Amino acid sequence: MRTSFRSLAGLSRRQMLALAGAVVALPTGAVAADPPFALVTPQSAASLFGLAATPMGVYALRSAQRSVTRAPQPMPVVHTEGTLPHEGIYDQSAEAKRDWQAALDASLGARLNGDRAFAAKAAEFIAAWLAVYRPSLNPIDETDFDRMLVAFDLLPEADRAGIADGYRAFCRAMATGYLDAMPKLRGGTATNNWQSHRVKLATLTAFACGDAGLVERARAAFAKQLADNIRSDGTTLDFAERDALHYVVYDLEPLAVAALAASTHGQDWYRDGGGALARALTWLAPFAAGAKAHEEFVRSTVEFDRKRAAAGVAGFAGPWAREGAEYLYALAGRLDPQFIPLAAELTPGFTGTRRPQAPWLHLTLPA
Repeated sequence: MRTSFRSLAGLSRRQMLALAGAVVALPTGAVAADPPFALVTPQSAASLFGLAATPMGVYALRSAQRSVTRAPQPMPVVHTEGTLPHEGIYDQSAEAKRDWQAALDASLGARLNGDRAFAAKAAEFIAAWLAVYRPSLNPIDETDFDRMLVAFDLLPEADRAGIADGYRAFCRAMATGYLDAMPKLRGGTATNNWQSHRVKLATLTAFACGDAGLVERARAAFAKQLADNIRSDGTTLDFAERDALHYVVYDLEPLAVAALAASTHGQDWYRDGGGALARALTWLAPFAAGAKAHEEFVRSTVEFDRKRAAAGVAGFAGPWAREGAEYLYALAGRLDPQFIPLAAELTPGFTGTRRPQAPWLHLTLPA
């Protein structure tokens, strides 16, 4: 049954979360949704109304207000992978990709307080990119496009009318493109962090276009990547190659997003994966908790890691900063209760220089 945004406005927070929970509790294998969504259920999106005065809501609205002053900067292709700042189109691409976060900020703001200007701005960002951008199938360049997918999930239904068909077609093209490419891949990127990001994007876009066949193919790719990338001791392929916890997080974060998307559609990919993702998260946990330390990239086999370190790119030399695992364990805590305490420890408050990452996650799916 479809429930409108306005019809939920009078419900209590507890009633709204119960509705959201009912979606997550769909029978295993269920994928149908009306309308289709990538990760955030329509019920969860509707439950945000009235949370504008909470600390996380206030913080999110400040970001939404900044987004309204930004003009969309879509590009036919973006490229930052394998390059340094000021090389090629790196700077232009990095600036253009800020639109993806701005769309999410605006869409979240619209759900929090019903501001039509926020909704219109989010729709403007999405429409601008749909008109220009075509999937490059470079998962490193495109990985942050998941923010646009969540932005559409959060966009009030009334503001989707002019872009819904184009959005579904785009999602189908991206999902099909990645899933068709995967069997042909050879070499390191077929199993390293690149594949984790392919799986995430294919999963979200498959769910977003509501195609059960594509979702099943994405599920199979997810399971294969767990087997290919995560070893029996919980270490990842990229850790062996890069000697960096930065890349452990980069391996696991997209897989956790894919598993969470499956969860909100009633599928338990996290446990169906034979415990591999839990094993890797458990291996990383002492480092994220600060009980263990690691010097990054000391024995990396990848020349570009040394190039970035020499250029002074933050995070590519010296001790790993455990704050880099904040978003990963925020996701993990929503998949597995054992990680909730660590997620809470890593999530900062609203004082000082650090602010919580992904307020949409904390607001739509309270741990």
